[in-house]
Amino acid sequence: MGETSVDGDKPTESPVSKSEKKSEGNSFFSWLLVLALLGAWLSAGIVWFDLVDYNSVVGALGRVYDADGDGDFDVEDAKVLLGLTEKPLTLESSKNALEEQELHAEFLPGENKDSPHESTPSAGPPLESEVRSSSSPESAPETAASAGELESGGDREDKKKKPKLLNKFDKTIKSEINAAEKLRKKGKVEESLRAFEALVQKFPHSPRCRYGKAQAEDDSAERKRSNELLLKAVNTYREAADLPDAPPDLVKAALKRRADRQQFLGRTRASLATLEKLVEIFPEDISLKNDLGVAHLLLGDNNSAKRIYEEVLAAAPHDGFAKVHYGFILKSENKIAESIPYLREGLESGEPGTDDGRFYFHLGDALQRTGDESAYEWYETGHRRGHFASVWQRSLYNVPGLRAQPWWTPEDTGYTDLVKVLERNWLTIRDEALSVLDGNSGQFLPEDENLREKGDWGQFTLWQQGRKTASSCRSVPKTCALLERFPEATGCKRGQIKFSVMRPGTHVWPHTGPTNCRLRMHLGLIIPPSGCRIRCTNQTREWEEGKVLIFDDSFEHEVWQEAERFRLIFIVDVWHPELSQSQRQTLSPI
Repeated sequence: MGETSVDGDKPTESPVSKSEKKSEGNSFFSWLLVLALLGAWLSAGIVWFDLVDYNSVVGALGRVYDADGDGDFDVEDAKVLLGLTEKPLTLESSKNALEEQELHAEFLPGENKDSPHESTPSAGPPLESEVRSSSSPESAPETAASAGELESGGDREDKKKKPKLLNKFDKTIKSEINAAEKLRKKGKVEESLRAFEALVQKFPHSPRCRYGKAQAEDDSAERKRSNELLLKAVNTYREAADLPDAPPDLVKAALKRRADRQQFLGRTRASLATLEKLVEIFPEDISLKNDLGVAHLLLGDNNSAKRIYEEVLAAAPHDGFAKVHYGFILKSENKIAESIPYLREGLESGEPGTDDGRFYFHLGDALQRTGDESAYEWYETGHRRGHFASVWQRSLYNVPGLRAQPWWTPEDTGYTDLVKVLERNWLTIRDEALSVLDGNSGQFLPEDENLREKGDWGQFTLWQQGRKTASSCRSVPKTCALLERFPEATGCKRGQIKFSVMRPGTHVWPHTGPTNCRLRMHLGLIIPPSGCRIRCTNQTREWEEGKVLIFDDSFEHEVWQEAERFRLIFIVDVWHPELSQSQRQTLSPI
């Protein structure tokens, strides 16, 4: 479309006016705007009149286009796909309450639980106050074991799909919910809480708004270390789950977190009730039954837990989480041989919640008791996995960095004054113990931690977990008076002071104590000339009357009594000398 110039030489293009270009551009974008408005009204009509089954559409296409993980495709998803915002992390189900809680002592009769690597707990309510490395067992006085503060077996299923937390109404107010949630994820806890409180006031029937309020209260409770706030969150989680039209995924997430927080607050029975409700609502969810089994174990109800794990294994025979727990229960019933395949196969499954020091401990112990030398292979694996300090030192409630050696001298400990007092007064201590023993008063109680292969072993306790047993001290007043001036012993919350009598024909299985925070002194009172010995790691020694032996009972040790008369010793546990005063005051009792 050229024109000849006036000079007739060069063709030139006719200029197009700016107004014509603008007109064409306006026309093009006008049509786009019209189409967009039509699309918006059509979308609104479809939602309003429920012309499309969004669940089926999202189910088919959501995996491809649901970029922000909320269960539908909208402007936020478009921003993610266009690279304008980052894709958020997938929301996973809450961790099982056992990941933050110490096990109830009745989880296994006579056993407690602590953490392999502990820090000094901070003041305030029990909000993540102690550090713990990969799960670990606890054991009372003489053993180290228990099962349970474990990752929920249910997280496996929850990781496979994104939870759908919005119902039809909540999708219409998604931008407001996202704004409040964005504050929460940025750590602006109080602003987020105010935003969700306003949304709940404005939309009282919105499950997602109320769930967001519960999460913000939960976050605020953790930041302020407030049990009162946490209790509010527990109640709000229930309110969210109880609202009509609450999506199943939201109900499950809210009730799981409620059970978790109830357990954290020490409301174990309330947590159990919440888990029972979850199992009733979602009967096909194996993970919830696994969690319910753990809740029963925390209450010391091994029979109910056993029944639940039998149901799980009937429906899912290869469930590793159920296997290790079922094996643990069998071992606590002294069904040693029967427990081994469940513990072994559960650990070999590698499923979440199975890589736990307690299970390595109990499998190795069961194998030892059946004469299977592969026990030490499992202990070695437990050591490599970070559960044990070494193959020999298998305590699970430890302060890192403490000097570790099986046998100690009085000079090593720094407690030479205590040792001297015990050795100088051993006859007085012996005579008081014999008066109790000869009196047949029933104060010497049978060892009840299932540590004996055979024989008769009795104990008479004066101090337990740093607390004096006044009634016992009335029977041996001189002995207790001697000890009162030694707080390293009487204040040792992770030990005992007791007399131990062992009859001929007794064998104590190899075992380890629960913690590296104490050392154990044995004062010989009545020692037959031969037949009585103690092994700690690969060194075996014998007691002497009036002399103190000192060892670290977090290392494997074993006892034989093959003499012709009874053996009587006095056991005094003391704090590990390298623990600071602050640590001694703040470490939890065992």
